[in-house]
Amino acid sequence: MDWSAVTAEDLVDALREVDWSTPPRPVPEFFSRFTVPRSYSKWTSRLKCNLYYYRTNYFILIMIILGVGFIWKPVAILAAFMTGISIAFLNDSFAVTFNEKITRTVRQFSPHLAAKMRPPITPVLRGRPSSKRSIHICGRPRWLFVLFFSAVSCMLWLTSCSLLTVLWALLIALFATLLHASFRTPNLKARLNTFREEFRAVWRNYSEL
Repeated sequence: MDWSAVTAEDLVDALREVDWSTPPRPVPEFFSRFTVPRSYSKWTSRLKCNLYYYRTNYFILIMIILGVGFIWKPVAILAAFMTGISIAFLNDSFAVTFNEKITRTVRQFSPHLAAKMRPPITPVLRGRPSSKRSIHICGRPRWLFVLFFSAVSCMLWLTSCSLLTVLWALLIALFATLLHASFRTPNLKARLNTFREEFRAVWRNYSEL
């Protein structure tokens, strides 16, 4: 994949639609080789490639740094967890997987309630499903859960009185992520992974025709 042709908007859309259930990359691979990019174009290409390939590692790294910053403040840790959940709900794969697991668990106790938690049927236009698929969680639009968890996290942040601490911890976490993504040399496995993801996306679009 030519990462120099990938825009920031394309990268955000890819991170929103990609499967986040994959385990993080091994720690030795994550810290294996670092080099200085030779040019600005190579730096931007490396940054996009690493952000996509090590997405799970960066998410865990940010959560760990935030957790260390609030180790003596349990309310702040809970607020960071709620913030992470609200951000995770923005990813299509995580939202769909979460909804399926919740529905499967509820079905064991109440099949009637589980039936009500099913998402609405996708409309069919001219013999094919609508391209704009709406994500639902427990039978409700996803944005309701994002709004709810975001509001709860904001209340917890205000209660813990740790807004300045979270800003410093978040800046450190983002700086560490940017530093690693800028100097970590993409290996062959990362390039092959992006080619495989690109093929899956093309095949998925072809199968929907």
